[in-house]
Amino acid sequence: MGSIAEPWGISETENANATPKGLSRELRHGKTAHNMSSSSLRKKSDLRLIQKVPCKTLKNVLSNLQEVILGTKLTVLFLAIPLAVIADYYHYGRPLIFGMSLIGLTPLAERVSFLTEQLAFYTGPTVGGLLNATCGNATELIIAILALAHNKVSVVKYSLLGSILSNLLLVLGSSLFCGGIANIRREQRFDRKQADVNFFLLLMGLLCHLLPLLLKYAATGEASTSLINKMSLSLSRTSSIVMLIAYIAYLIFQLWTHRQLFEAQEDDEDDAYNDEVTVEETPVIGFWSGFAWLAGMTLVIALLSEYVVATIEDASDSWGLSVSFISIILLPIVGNAAEHAGAIIFAFKNKLDISLGVALGSATQISLFVVPLSVIVAWIIGIKMDLNFNILETSCLALAIIITAFTLQDGTSHYMKGLVLMLCYVIIAACFFVDQIPQPKGTGLRMQPKNSVGGGFFSA
Repeated sequence: MGSIAEPWGISETENANATPKGLSRELRHGKTAHNMSSSSLRKKSDLRLIQKVPCKTLKNVLSNLQEVILGTKLTVLFLAIPLAVIADYYHYGRPLIFGMSLIGLTPLAERVSFLTEQLAFYTGPTVGGLLNATCGNATELIIAILALAHNKVSVVKYSLLGSILSNLLLVLGSSLFCGGIANIRREQRFDRKQADVNFFLLLMGLLCHLLPLLLKYAATGEASTSLINKMSLSLSRTSSIVMLIAYIAYLIFQLWTHRQLFEAQEDDEDDAYNDEVTVEETPVIGFWSGFAWLAGMTLVIALLSEYVVATIEDASDSWGLSVSFISIILLPIVGNAAEHAGAIIFAFKNKLDISLGVALGSATQISLFVVPLSVIVAWIIGIKMDLNFNILETSCLALAIIITAFTLQDGTSHYMKGLVLMLCYVIIAACFFVDQIPQPKGTGLRMQPKNSVGGGFFSA
């Protein structure tokens, strides 16, 4: 195989052969389901015109632009990014800024997945897997940190809860439903071992949410509210450290000791899928180019996330929707649309292991990494954030985990299972749509819109 002369940029003529020695098959096994799901939204770049550019540096720059910006089916959504910046600069409607920022986050999340995959060609499958695990939910993590900086603890809790519910019920449900319809004459099967690992980790995370909640109800009348809150906060911070330790153990389990459990999804490859993987077998951009693009896109995600956090209340007032509904339902659906679409596409191809890896893997990562990390970050910056998500939200989380676990217990799937999961998500969405219960003081923001009366369209 040819060697790469320039680690910061790969010319088009070298793409066919320029891959680090011995990484091709090994790297493919180092891919996460998140990466393979996102790859379904990529398109092959036509570099014939760029190859005619005489200047090598300009050729590499244009090649990178072609691969990174135009190498996705979501390219048109990039237009929302400058529109959001212009709307903010000229002080247009803040709900417009919120909407454009939310749409702009969709292609950025998919491109971050692409760039981490490109970097994995140079770092190897293990480091690449760690990079994917860290950046897999970068959007949620950045929004959470910025919301904490604005002392909007409720937005953090609601958005992270919404991401878990969305992955467990909406993404998985739509994948099972579409896969069942597309393969209605044959039974779809998947490997339960990977799902079992994710579920007992999700149940451990649920325990860490339940105990601070139960502590509040277990306290006697002699205990003051401040004492209960102090105990809940201390327990939450301790539990968060334990959750992060569990997540590190999960990464070791997934990337080193039991990697074969997470590779079962590639055992029954067909020719069509082989064609897709072949495109991803060689890097299309250099290491330093990929690193620079990843850093730049992370900054853009941070900018749009700042807009989202700053304008969410104004969007709530303008649209007549509560902040809880926007955070739990709209943010996860729009922000992770690319990943969700990829999971559904693979379910259509009867590759449920990949779809399950996307949905359950993302839910586990948010539950055991993003949530406890948010608590630790809040602790560091002096914000009091605990793991008590209130009884309604925690109950929704518990039932979502239990229902999904029962759905996947026999290792088979059909469209009815997916339909039930989606309907459960609709019921939860309706619950938060009509929810007008005033939130406790100290949540950092107003949770109901000013112009809301009753339960919206369905109120009497």
